[in-house]
Amino acid sequence: MYRFFRPVFFMFSPETSHKLVCGLLRIVYFITPLRALVINWFSVKKSGIEREFCGLKFSNPVGLAAGFDKDANMFRALSMFGFSFIEIGTVTPKAQPGNPKPRLFRLVNDGALINRMGFNNKGIDAAVKQLKRKCPNIIIGGNIGKNTNTPNDEAPADYLECFQKLYPYVDYFTLNVSCPNIANLTELQNIGSLEVILTTVLRERDRQEKYKPVLIKVSPDISFEHLDEILEIAEKRGIDGIVAINTTVERNDLTIDRARIENIGKGGLSGKPLTQKALETVKHIRQRTNGKLQIIGVGGIMTPDDAINMLNAGATLIQIYTGFIYSGPGLVKKIIKKIQ
Repeated sequence: MYRFFRPVFFMFSPETSHKLVCGLLRIVYFITPLRALVINWFSVKKSGIEREFCGLKFSNPVGLAAGFDKDANMFRALSMFGFSFIEIGTVTPKAQPGNPKPRLFRLVNDGALINRMGFNNKGIDAAVKQLKRKCPNIIIGGNIGKNTNTPNDEAPADYLECFQKLYPYVDYFTLNVSCPNIANLTELQNIGSLEVILTTVLRERDRQEKYKPVLIKVSPDISFEHLDEILEIAEKRGIDGIVAINTTVERNDLTIDRARIENIGKGGLSGKPLTQKALETVKHIRQRTNGKLQIIGVGGIMTPDDAINMLNAGATLIQIYTGFIYSGPGLVKKIIKKIQ
C-alpha cells in the first residue's frame, strides 16, 4: 500500500512530508473505524518474540527511534503500526526552533537521509502535557538533551531538568550526548563531561521511588577505544544499556554526486550507509561487556534481514527510523513476521 503513497509524499520536501504524514495519522487515529482498520492491517500478534530489557517487558523487539515524535504528540497514532515501544524527543528544557531550513534531505538512491534539525522541539513542559494522556499499551522512552545555547559546562542541569520532569511519564531514558547537529554536543561523550552528567542524573534516580532504566546513545564517529571508555564508565556508574548508534558525519561510499553532498552541507547521515557500522558497533559492545549492558540497535535497519542481523549481533531491541520513511509502516509487520 505504501508504495502508492510514497511518490506523493516524496513530491514534497522531507520536512513538509513529515508534517503531512503526522496530520494524516492524527486524523486516522481519532476516527475509530479507521484506527481499528489500520491496527488490524499492520499489527501482528505473535507469541515467543517477547523481550525483557532492563526489567521492562516488550511485546516484540521493534521500536521507533527518537526524532520522529519530537514533542510526544504522535506516539498514540504511531502505536497503530505494531511498535512495542516509541522513543520521544530529543526533548530539551526550553522550546527551540532548531537549525535554519532546509535541514532535512533525502538521498533516495542511497536509502539515506541527512538531517541537521538541531533538537527542534516545544520544550519539556509541552512534552509532559502530551504524555499525561499516555497510551497504556506501549512503552515510551524519553530521549533528553541540552538546549543549543546551554554551554557544555552547564549541560548537566539541562539533562537533570528533563529527567526530573519526564520521570513520572516515561518508562526509560536515553541520554543523547552524541547528536552531530548541536554545536559541541558530541564533546559531552568525553569521559570527564559524561561522568558529571551521569552522576547528576543517577543521583536523582536514586531519590525516586520507582527505578527506571537509563541508557546512553553513542556516536558512530568515535573510536572503539573511546567507546570502551564510555562502556567502562557506564558499567561503573550503573547505566542500564546503550543505544547504538546515532547518525554520522561521514559521507563514505555514497552514490550521490559529490557536488550535491557538498551543497547539502553539514548534518547527520542515517539509513542504509550505516548498516554495517551499526552492526559492528553492537557486536563490539556485546563482546566488550560480556552482555552486561543491554543494547538497543539502531542504524541502517532497512529490511527484515537487517533487523535479524542486528538482533543476532547482540541487540535485545531494535529501533527503525529511516527504514520507516523509505519502506513505510509495513516494515514493522515484516520484521515481526521474520523474527523466530
